[in-house]
Amino acid sequence: MKEKAHVVVTVMGSDRIGIVAGITKILADCNANIIDISQTLLQDIFAMILLIDISNSDKDLLALETELKAAGEQLGVKIVLQHQDIFSYMHRI
Repeated sequence: MKEKAHVVVTVMGSDRIGIVAGITKILADCNANIIDISQTLLQDIFAMILLIDISNSDKDLLALETELKAAGEQLGVKIVLQHQDIFSYMHRI
């Protein structure tokens, strides 16, 4: 059994149609599993955070990050990927 490879994906930018669809299509196409997802709108600012498992993904973290960031540019949002351990360490209280 493969070790779990959990990654935190954050997405922020101006709200527009197709952001969630664009991001989740890329994740589905590379066989990444969405474990948890949350999104909100702060006036016209879109914010979304996803916890994904890439242990069965067809792409490694760097390739996935490159593809998501390119999609983010087309969608007008900024996308950041961090391994869950790094994210948790950086955001601990």
